[in-house]
Amino acid sequence: MLKMFTTQLTGVLKKIDEKEEFSFEDGARLLAQAPVGDGSIYLFGTKEMKAVEVEALEGAEPFVGAKVLTAADVAKLGEADRVLMFTRTSGDEDALAVATQLREKGVPFVAVSTVMEPDAADHLVDMADVHIDMRLTKGLLPDDFGNRYGYPSGMAALFVYYGLKFTIDEMLAEYEE
Repeated sequence: MLKMFTTQLTGVLKKIDEKEEFSFEDGARLLAQAPVGDGSIYLFGTKEMKAVEVEALEGAEPFVGAKVLTAADVAKLGEADRVLMFTRTSGDEDALAVATQLREKGVPFVAVSTVMEPDAADHLVDMADVHIDMRLTKGLLPDDFGNRYGYPSGMAALFVYYGLKFTIDEMLAEYEE
């Protein structure tokens, strides 16, 4: 089972890399504006996506200057700040509530989620300045009853986080030269 999961997970990560290539660049460029312009990059994760917040602040290679965004912090954000939001799906109510506040304040943000219903109104794809689709619409493994299990949304989110972080680090290193 683990080999099948590994194969499927590798396929998901490759698909994110290939299909979201330009969104990675655009998102990193938007986020890199914060430290260059005396702002901060704030991370907001819902549910299991809090793993990205923990990795960014407490991991072996912390995201220097990044901060965790709480709902109370939104009111304090300035126009130089940027937000990187992670949620399982683009219709997550908690994420949409924060996204609405960010839009009202004019704070640019990058959202990372899976688009479950592409035609649905009022989801993160329409609200975010840049959206990265994790493309994880179902579990990766079949069971004996025709269902699917093994939904590694946290792993996909961490993959996207690292892709953005590496790109931002490269951009900032070039800026400092």
